Amino acid sequence: MSQTTSCSVQSALAGAPRIAVSVNGVEIPHDWISREAQNHPAPTPIGAWTAAARALVVRELLLQEARRSDLQVEPAADAEGRRETEEEALIRALVDTRVAIPAPDEESCRRYYANNRARFRSVDIHEASHILIAARRGDATAFTAARERALAMLALVQKEPHRFADLARAHSDCPSASAGGNLGQLTQGATTPPFEQALAGLEPGGITTEPVETAYGFHIIRLDRRIAGAALPFEIVHDRIAGYLTDRAQRTALAQFVARLAARAEVKGVELPSAADLRVH
Repeated sequence: MSQTTSCSVQSALAGAPRIAVSVNGVEIPHDWISREAQNHPAPTPIGAWTAAARALVVRELLLQEARRSDLQVEPAADAEGRRETEEEALIRALVDTRVAIPAPDEESCRRYYANNRARFRSVDIHEASHILIAARRGDATAFTAARERALAMLALVQKEPHRFADLARAHSDCPSASAGGNLGQLTQGATTPPFEQALAGLEPGGITTEPVETAYGFHIIRLDRRIAGAALPFEIVHDRIAGYLTDRAQRTALAQFVARLAARAEVKGVELPSAADLRVH
C-alpha cells in the first residue's frame, strides 16, 4: 500500500471512534496502527487497520515473552549490511528457542507428492503461428473495418491453408510476419488469455474458425504442434516439497505459539485466533 493509500486509510478512519488496543496493559498507539496499515492491503480501510492492529498485538506478545525469558541477543546483519533492530533480534531468538518446527520426513514428502501430482508437471508447450490484423476498440470505424478484414483473411486461409505463411508475410501486423507468422514455442502466460484459450481448443494443424480478439486486434491462429507436459520425478521436486512443508509447519507452529501466549495474556481491542481455533492441544 502506498503512502497515499496509507493517508486514505487514516482519513477514512478519522471520524470513527478510536479503539483502545493493548497487550497486558501496554497500549499500542492508534497512530502506530494507522502507519502499519500500509503493509496490510485490504478491501476496506477498517480491514487494513484491523489487520495492522493484530500484527502489532502479535509483535507485542512476542516481545513481552522474549523479555520475560531474559534472552541475550546480538542483532544480525545480512549480506547487504542491513542490521536487525534489537526487537527483531529478540523475536527471532524467541522463535528459534521456543517454537519447534518439525522437519518433513521422506514419507510426508512422498505423500504430498502423491496427493498433488498435477502441481509437479512440466508445462505444456505449443508451437503456433498467427496472422494479426491490428485493431483498437477506441476507434469504432477502424475496429469494424479491421474485423471485416480479418474475416476475409480467415476465409482465404480456410480455402488455401497451405498459403498461411505467405499470407502472414504479406498481411500480418505482427513482427512475426517476417517468419511467416511463426511464434515459436509458447508456454502458459506467454500470450493473452483469449489467445491461450483458442490454442487450447485446437488440434495440431488446426486453424481457428473465428478471428480471436485480443487487446492487439484480431488473430487467425494455427496450432502447429503441442508438446504435452510430463510428470516430474519425485527426486527432482523433493527439495521443493520439503521447503514448502517446512514453511507450512513453521507458520502453523508460530500461530499455535502465539495462540498460547494470547490465551494467557490480556489483549484488548482486537481478537486473535484462540488455541481451540487452531486445534492446539
